[in-house]
Amino acid sequence: MTGPRSQDERDTLTVEMVFALVTASLLAAVLYVAVASPALFGDLGRAQERAWKAAAFAVATVGFAVRLVRALWLFSRQRR
Repeated sequence: MTGPRSQDERDTLTVEMVFALVTASLLAAVLYVAVASPALFGDLGRAQERAWKAAAFAVATVGFAVRLVRALWLFSRQRR
């Protein structure tokens, strides 16, 4: 695509980016709670609790990145 973008195109891009960020954040929150639930709601030792929370953070981070990239990638493919 060449030339400057119209206001409609810029608005569409902004909405799509916000949608990708919001859905990626929600997915990360759900993944964190799902993986860390034994540490959050169980009676574990301090080391086990840290391990569950670290694993939950890693899974949530990967889930966030995958969702964000996928949503933006699909949007860019639809525009072509």
